[in-house]
Amino acid sequence: MSELTQKWPENKANFLSPRLALAPTWDRRAKNKANLVYNLNPMKPRLRTRWNLTPREAMRLQERLRERVVLEDRFELIRTVAGADLAFDPETDEAVAGVIVYRFPELEEVERRMAWRKLRFPYVPGLLSFRESPVLLAAFARLRAEPDLILIDGHGRAHPRLFGIASHIGVLFDKPAIGCAKSLLVGDYAEPAAQAGSASPLLFRGERVGMVMRSRQNVKPIYVTQGHRVALDTAVELVRQCLDGFRIPKPTREADGYVRELRRKE
Repeated sequence: MSELTQKWPENKANFLSPRLALAPTWDRRAKNKANLVYNLNPMKPRLRTRWNLTPREAMRLQERLRERVVLEDRFELIRTVAGADLAFDPETDEAVAGVIVYRFPELEEVERRMAWRKLRFPYVPGLLSFRESPVLLAAFARLRAEPDLILIDGHGRAHPRLFGIASHIGVLFDKPAIGCAKSLLVGDYAEPAAQAGSASPLLFRGERVGMVMRSRQNVKPIYVTQGHRVALDTAVELVRQCLDGFRIPKPTREADGYVRELRRKE
């Protein structure tokens, strides 16, 4: 095994970093600790932003928003996790976003919501969050159960300007967010060992911007990157707890299936 390769524990019990383990296990918003938080509209962005931007303006905004990203654990108890994804209709230039909320760590579904929107921003590599985020925000706005963690099918820190869609969504909501992608966008890494749980650092311009994790034995790895308010080691641990025997974590895998089904039905 390479010196850059790390094998994560096979124990299926919750594996928490010391910082996670010491985090308070209560929620100021809930009267009953066992209850989830339900509001009429819990998922309003904390940060307002313009979407009618030129690509050059979008790049400048990315750089400003990147300064707001928190790369350490800033959360309390995680009781719910949301998986989010999109599907596109190239004929109409529309996209459908789907968000599914699960109890964590049981991964029992709580709620799913969707939204169709016209795509307004052009396809520009490195700026896909400006094309996709308005659709995702519309789906999140329909939730009644507030997720404690957001898992996005895409990248966060592992991005040409260190601000992918997982960071964008995390910063807008000021929520813990993790990017979990199926393919590489930037960086280099040593191939993880073949056994499930193996991982190796993803390096970009000399910085560790993610982890490349073998979620199942002898399958292609997945790319785990920080979005917002989650340390990298914690992000890997949380993604591992969202695996249920498949290559892709359950929240984003089922969100992908949900939007594909919606697109077929349209």
